[in-house]
Amino acid sequence: MTTPLTLDTVGRDDGSRAVVATGEIDLSNVASFTTALEAAVEGSDAEAPRVEVDLTGVDYLDSGGINVLFTHADRIRVVANPILVPVLTISGFTELAPVEPARV
Repeated sequence: MTTPLTLDTVGRDDGSRAVVATGEIDLSNVASFTTALEAAVEGSDAEAPRVEVDLTGVDYLDSGGINVLFTHADRIRVVANPILVPVLTISGFTELAPVEPARV
């Protein structure tokens, strides 16, 4: 059974893109998350600011989701649900890409 996850990609006025995720990211849906993030990164102008990954509405992020973030760390910035920030810090991700706790 696939865990519920909603993904939206939004273009910004400055030429950057944002991927907004809501739900949980785990093995059952990580392929959809990967596809959305890869499309946003590839579709973003190389000179544009980093692609924003908005995880404000994500309550659970497993190692598969974290690995997807690591793959694109040089091109993304993350706005994360505060519950996810310790996981992103312990994994070392915060040393590679900007991570900002969401204001919830």
